[in-house]
Amino acid sequence: MTATPATPVAPVAPARAAHRDPNVLRWLGAYTSSMIGDNIYYLALSWAAVRSGTPAQAGLVMALSALPRAVLMLGGGVLADRLGPRRVVIVSDLVRCGAALAVAALLFLGSPGLWPLAVLALVFGAVDAVFVPAVGAMPPRITAPDQLARVQGMRGLATRCASVIGAPLGGLGIALGGAAAAFGAAALLIAVSVPLLMAVRVRRLPETEDGTGGDGGGARGELRAGLRYIRRHPVLAPLMLAIALGDLGFVGPLNVGVALLADERGWGASGLGWVIAGFSVGAGAASLLLTARGRLPYAGRLAAYSLLGGAVAIGTLPYAPGLLAAVGTALAIGLLAGLSGVLCSALLQTHTEPAYLGRVTSVAMLAALGLAPLAMPVAAAAIGVWGTGPVFVVSAAVCALGAAVALAARPLRHAELPR
Repeated sequence: MTATPATPVAPVAPARAAHRDPNVLRWLGAYTSSMIGDNIYYLALSWAAVRSGTPAQAGLVMALSALPRAVLMLGGGVLADRLGPRRVVIVSDLVRCGAALAVAALLFLGSPGLWPLAVLALVFGAVDAVFVPAVGAMPPRITAPDQLARVQGMRGLATRCASVIGAPLGGLGIALGGAAAAFGAAALLIAVSVPLLMAVRVRRLPETEDGTGGDGGGARGELRAGLRYIRRHPVLAPLMLAIALGDLGFVGPLNVGVALLADERGWGASGLGWVIAGFSVGAGAASLLLTARGRLPYAGRLAAYSLLGGAVAIGTLPYAPGLLAAVGTALAIGLLAGLSGVLCSALLQTHTEPAYLGRVTSVAMLAALGLAPLAMPVAAAAIGVWGTGPVFVVSAAVCALGAAVALAARPLRHAELPR
């Protein structure tokens, strides 16, 4: 990685609410711009892959990002702790921007085939492995502990907005100038995040003075120290298991099962769109609630009960009597699962020593981005054998098991967010 100019370390005013803090808003603007570019990139990659090869080849290209992301994610957490998350995010965005521009130029000059798209997917997957833990480790360095829940809500809203804005922008770019133009637009938006991030003031957290939090032995020793820290922590150990079970139970039905359910019930593409929109509105409402309130009491119990309620809603979705009821159920899933997710993220950050933030985030994200996607083909195959109802119920039971883990662990059940 290349070095980036150092930004003076400055204290963060603890009395200022995050949604009124220009420093936090600069970070949020950088994150939003980068995520919009990310959404455009995925649309452009899928379009270019379909136009350049067979459907099977296109699917392989789209799946290539997952391998380096899963394999390198834990190492990315070590890197974020060692070098500092802001520096890692800046360099990651520079690499992603350069890779997207290179592929845009190749597509503009000719028809190079699938190989540059495959290389681009691998690069993005590898960069994501360091980008995601670093992004997760940033909030405690730019705001006070009592604002972390609000920042997580703001981040959730930014993610939803990026999904809503990115897809139409990517489609417009493809319509006007093909995949090359869309890749160029993605690169430009990712590049916008760099000067914003360089202007973000970060504070040095006391426990990160040595930059390692490890036990010797280089990166491998630091990784072992991070895993041992999680295993011995009374809140983080059950929280990680609850997060993993929630993701495993949630991702299959909501990413694959809903489409198969819409086809089975004859709702068509428009009905599928309404169900997904219901989920998105619910998740956005949960993020907005945390943004407005900043803190909710009984965070550990509320996260567990929200996950349990979301599990019940997932189990009832295939039995909805009609499309309108299904949309309402999806809205409830989004609201409850979104609330649980934001609270879990805030609890993770407030109960983690700063020296381990990158590694702890990488473990949580490995469950979401590395292990949970494995549930999608399993869910699709199971639906083909047993139908949507039983598979949704089993997935709901997995989510409920995550809630049970959280409720059974007394330190997590009684965990609170800072005032």
